[in-house]
Amino acid sequence: MSISRAKVESALKQHQDPYLHRDYAQLIQSVDIQGDHVKVVLAMPYPHASLAKDIQQKLSQAIIKAGAKTADCQLVLEVQRAKPQQGLEGVPPIKNVIVVASGKGGVGKSTTAVNIALALLQEGARVGVLDADIYGPSQPMMLGLSGQTPKIEDNAFVPLETKEGLQVMSVGFLTGDETTPIVWRGPKATGMLTQLFSQSAWHDLDYLIVDMPPGTGDIQLTLAQRIPVVGSVIVTTPQDIALLDAKKGIEMFRKVNIRVLGVVENMSLHICSNCGHADEIFGAGGGERIAKDYQTDLLGQLPLERSIREQTDSGKPTVLAEPHGKIAAIYIDIARKVAAKLALEDSVPRNRIMAFFGK
Repeated sequence: MSISRAKVESALKQHQDPYLHRDYAQLIQSVDIQGDHVKVVLAMPYPHASLAKDIQQKLSQAIIKAGAKTADCQLVLEVQRAKPQQGLEGVPPIKNVIVVASGKGGVGKSTTAVNIALALLQEGARVGVLDADIYGPSQPMMLGLSGQTPKIEDNAFVPLETKEGLQVMSVGFLTGDETTPIVWRGPKATGMLTQLFSQSAWHDLDYLIVDMPPGTGDIQLTLAQRIPVVGSVIVTTPQDIALLDAKKGIEMFRKVNIRVLGVVENMSLHICSNCGHADEIFGAGGGERIAKDYQTDLLGQLPLERSIREQTDSGKPTVLAEPHGKIAAIYIDIARKVAAKLALEDSVPRNRIMAFFGK
């Protein structure tokens, strides 16, 4: 049985990507057929490193079943630049700016932001974190960078870099002391945070994750209007008070035409370490309800787990501390969903990806 490009495409059409919800034939970059030997390259628009082996094996087997003697299926990561809110232009070194926000403090926003960033990095993307939480800049401590100061080169801050390759810039690097409060009025705060974004020498990023200040006041609104953002992630808990504030966050982003990529629900369930009893301490189903009400996605639910707090406090967040653990798997799944949603919404890609999106 001979093999042809049409048969290869037909074989790939039978399999759908779990995050893009499109068949793999629409991601073909190239097909090389030498006799009955086939090499296929697929352009994947979201980070996928831990999925690659299974996808390659599955698709290679499908091509062999279609008539090839051998099949080599390769995946390459091609993150596209999504469109920011109307009226703003993207920044050349950064393809996509994603803000992680919450309507109130204490819901795990910063923990979620750093783990999403590390998950995207682990899955193969080039990633940076901008800690814009002037009320409590915690990223230096969470990433084991406390006490360090960025260099200044050519009138720009040079972001610090973790050993894993995560680029980090934080207002906390500029105070010199973790215990020193930042007492800035609105205009000074927004000016400094905008400067941190625009005058930091970010290097070739697929994603910049911005850890926003909690709340929906003037600082948050001004930042959302001045920084070219392609999407937002709202963090909440199932508690009614937190959900009320989360709704305000969603409304704020919609008013400034920033798409809400979805909701992350923290502290959704507590499982007793002694007896295994599951208890919904802060209520149940809140994240799912708010996602449904605002026609967005519930990206994931994180349990109330001691290890999450201990790991971030020690400077090694969960995705680093237990990269193959259950909690890390949730963060990685959230990160893939966020990246895939960006790839599916208003991207400005190459011709084959344009065809993939049906445009």
